[in-house]
Amino acid sequence: MKNALASGLIIGILSGLWLFIMRWAGYTTFNDQVSPIEYISISIPIIGVFLGLKAYRDQDLGGRLSFLEGLVQSLKILLIGGVIAGFIGVIYVNYVEAEHNFRDFSGRLFGALLIGVLSALAASLLLMNKSGRSVD
Repeated sequence: MKNALASGLIIGILSGLWLFIMRWAGYTTFNDQVSPIEYISISIPIIGVFLGLKAYRDQDLGGRLSFLEGLVQSLKILLIGGVIAGFIGVIYVNYVEAEHNFRDFSGRLFGALLIGVLSALAASLLLMNKSGRSVD
């Protein structure tokens, strides 16, 4: 759980800060069109989950990781990161972008959820060890 907490904190804080960085750079995060620079934010959960799961496999499990263990650990990381990023996002919506409502932000949260689940599946598949069972 220690690994999931550390990786989730990093993902959550970086994702939350991304909102403020985009605002500081002059990009609005609430409209129907997505600027190309916003796609860089997809790399935060992908890289964070992959590195967090790799550290979990190498340090905690001695290099052995099953798909299910990887998926559960990835979802723990994403849950912690999502709660933190969601909390920072609510603060952002209420105090920085007060003229926009939460509906605009909820679409972005759903997209982040989808990216997170896909990255959890991909990282688990990439980092798992092959099954020890042989097929006769």
